Amino acid sequence: MNLSQIPFSTVNWSDIEQTEHPGERGVAYWRTQYFGPEDNRIRVRMMEYSAGYVADHWCEKGHILLVLQGELRTELADGRTFTLSSGMSYQVADHTEAHRSQTESGALLFIVD
Repeated sequence: MNLSQIPFSTVNWSDIEQTEHPGERGVAYWRTQYFGPEDNRIRVRMMEYSAGYVADHWCEKGHILLVLQGELRTELADGRTFTLSSGMSYQVADHTEAHRSQTESGALLFIVD
């Protein structure tokens, strides 16, 4: 990630349109903003998972993810699992460790990729 050509700005996340993304179970609600030039674009999301959410795919995209509320369980393709609670983060590079998320109680996340 190279943060370039991004002027100072603020985001009121409640003003950003929410999109719905069904999981294997439950729903993910995304509020998404893009920053920087198209050939080096940074995607920033405020994401909410409903209670009982299970992702419908393995993700290979790199992220920096911060749990703002709730609890998130992340499973890696090699079988390891990690449980993150409010105030915890994970970082993973593109195409290094496929991962997928689920939550029993719901979660609010801030993600940069």
